[in-house]
Amino acid sequence: MSKPDDSTRSGPMAAIAVSTRAAGLRGDVTVPGDKSISHRALIMGALSVGETSITGLLTGEDVLHTARAIAAFGAKLEDSAGPDGKPVYTVHGRGIGGLSAPTDVLDMGNSGTCARLISGLLSAYPFTSFLTGDESLRRRPMERIIEPLSSTGAKFITAEGGRLPMTIVGTSIPIPLTYDNSIASAQVKSAVLLAGLHAPGITTVTEPRTSRDHTERMFRHFGVDVDIVQEKGEGEGAYKVSIVGQPELKGCPVCVPGDPSSAAFLVVAALIVPGSHLMIRNVGTNPIRTGLFTTLREMGADLAFVNSRSESGEPVADIEVKSSSLKGVSVPAARVPSMIDEYPILAIAASLADGVTRMEGLGELRFKESDRLTTMEKNLTACGISASVTEDVLTVRGKGAKRKGAVTIPVKFDHRIAMSFLVLGMVGGQSIAIDDSSIIRTSFPGFIPLMNALGASIKTDDGYVMS
Repeated sequence: MSKPDDSTRSGPMAAIAVSTRAAGLRGDVTVPGDKSISHRALIMGALSVGETSITGLLTGEDVLHTARAIAAFGAKLEDSAGPDGKPVYTVHGRGIGGLSAPTDVLDMGNSGTCARLISGLLSAYPFTSFLTGDESLRRRPMERIIEPLSSTGAKFITAEGGRLPMTIVGTSIPIPLTYDNSIASAQVKSAVLLAGLHAPGITTVTEPRTSRDHTERMFRHFGVDVDIVQEKGEGEGAYKVSIVGQPELKGCPVCVPGDPSSAAFLVVAALIVPGSHLMIRNVGTNPIRTGLFTTLREMGADLAFVNSRSESGEPVADIEVKSSSLKGVSVPAARVPSMIDEYPILAIAASLADGVTRMEGLGELRFKESDRLTTMEKNLTACGISASVTEDVLTVRGKGAKRKGAVTIPVKFDHRIAMSFLVLGMVGGQSIAIDDSSIIRTSFPGFIPLMNALGASIKTDDGYVMS
C-alpha cells in the first residue's frame, strides 16, 4: 500500500487555504470510503485466514496508520487495479492466533479509532507493544479503554492522565468480559469485542444506547457469532452485544461505502450555497450514522436517499441534495451517537438557518481531535455568528452575519473544523481562511480539488490540494 511522504503531514508543512463565495455547486460525485469501516476491514482481514480483498478503502492518513500497524503484525498488504480500474487492496491474513509482535513503536498519528481498536487487539496477545501518536492524539484520554481491557488480564503503562505514549503488555488467554459501559462509545465497545475474539467464552458489552455498529456488522460479515439485544427500536434504549470467542475467520471481499461523515460537507455546502444541486453516489446510510441527514430534513433540507441497497452488510444509497431555506431546530442528546462527527458542519448549516439551533448532549466533543465545543464557539464568533456553549449544549443563532473582513481560523489539528469553515467561506462577501489545510488529508484526501470542481473557489499555498 502506498504511503504518503512527509509533505502530506500537518505541522511545519501546514498550508493555508482560503475559501471565497461560490456561485453554485453542481455535479455527480463520490466521496472517499468510510473511515470507520476502512479501519475495521483492515483489522478483520489481518485476523482472518486467507485473502481479504477491499474495494473503496479510504487511503487517508488515519487509515494508513492502521494499515501500517497490521503490516507490523505480519499481515501482508498489496494494492492493485480492479477490472474497473479502481484500486483493490488485498490483506493476506494471519488468523486470530498468528499475529506477531511489532519490532518498533506503533505510531497512531491523529487517529483515536486506530489507537483504541489496535489497543483492544494487542491486549489479547502475549507480547509487549508500544503506541504513540501526534500532539493532538497524545492529549486524548485512553483510560476509557484501559479500564475494561485491564480486566481481561492485559497491563497498561501510560503517560500522565492515562494518555499516549502507552505500553501494552498483552495476555496469552484473555478473560471474557461482561462490560457495562456508562457511555455509548463505538471505540470502547470495539476494543473490548476485539479482545473478546481471542477469549474462550462469551464477551458482552452493554451501552445506554446504540453507538456505531460497524464492528458488529463486520464481525458477522467475517463469520463471527454475534448476538444483539435492543431494548426498544433500532438506536433506542439500552443495547447489548455478545460474541463467541475464538472463531476461525476466513478472508472475504469487502466493499467500503462512501463515508457519510465526508458526504456531510458536500451536503451542507449544497444546502447553503444558492443554486446548488448535487448527486453523491454510494454513501453509507447505516441508521446509526444518519443523524445529520435526519436533522437537516427537520431543518427543511431538500435531501433524498435514492437507489437504496446493501453492500458487505452495510446499507448504502445515493444522496440527492439541492439548495434550501433552512430553519433552526433543537437536536436532542439521544441523537448524538448517530452524528457525533457531524456537529461542526451542522453548526455551519445552523448559522445560515432562520432562527435558533440548540444542540444538546455534546460533552463528548471535548475529547475529539480538538475540544470541538470550545473551538466551534470561538471560531463562529470570530466569523460574526452568534454562538454560545453552556456545559454540553451548543446554541447557534442563525441567518449568519456580515463579516467585516477576512477571517483566519485556527483549526487545531482538526480536519472537521478545517472543512467546516471552508464550507462557510463559500457563502457571504468575505473570505474565510484556515491555517492548516494539510490536516484534511487524514480523512478526505482531495477535498479541495473536488469542491473546486463542483464550483467552489478555494485556494491554497502548498500546491498539493489545488485543482
